[in-house]
Amino acid sequence: MADVVLFHHAQGLTDGVKAFASELRDAGHTVHVPDLYSGHTFATLEEGMAYARQIDFEEILDQGVAAGEALGDGLVYAGFSLGVLPAQKLAQTVAGARGALLFHSFIPVSEFSESWPEGVPVQVHAMDADTLFVDDGDQDAARELVASTPEAELFLYPGDTHLFVDSSLPDFEPTAAALLTRRVLDFLRERDEESGATPGTSE
Repeated sequence: MADVVLFHHAQGLTDGVKAFASELRDAGHTVHVPDLYSGHTFATLEEGMAYARQIDFEEILDQGVAAGEALGDGLVYAGFSLGVLPAQKLAQTVAGARGALLFHSFIPVSEFSESWPEGVPVQVHAMDADTLFVDDGDQDAARELVASTPEAELFLYPGDTHLFVDSSLPDFEPTAAALLTRRVLDFLRERDEESGATPGTSE
């Protein structure tokens, strides 16, 4: 099955992030979930972002990339919001990347390479009225990717919450989260069928 590295959002490695990883594992996939906050979690996005600024975003990016590179190649890189930074950079720069799953955020491709790597499928998921996605330019960058990259898909869900997949947070939207999870599992199944991979182990 697919081998996934999943990066948490600015509120840390919450129970909701762990629960999402468990859903993927229950489907037979191997899921690695690096903790870039050393066990710290935060009740609000504002508190989490303040902590991220304290650490420094570049340091978080470097830690995430190092954690992903240590796992070898042949991975699907996934991230929630802040976790999109290392996930997207790894997907664009590591040879042998199997795919990218980017939730709630998208960085212009030019930040990490000249173009999206050929043959690396990517899904971007967000709510259509999430101001952090729409007003900050993420949606425009994702639309540009889809227009230029056959392997790219953008999925927009009705609503205005940001971390709508995290079941431990007030932003959680169960209907949208369930649809996103189905699409993610379909994506991972397709990667598995392409490779003929055998099931691995979870950690």
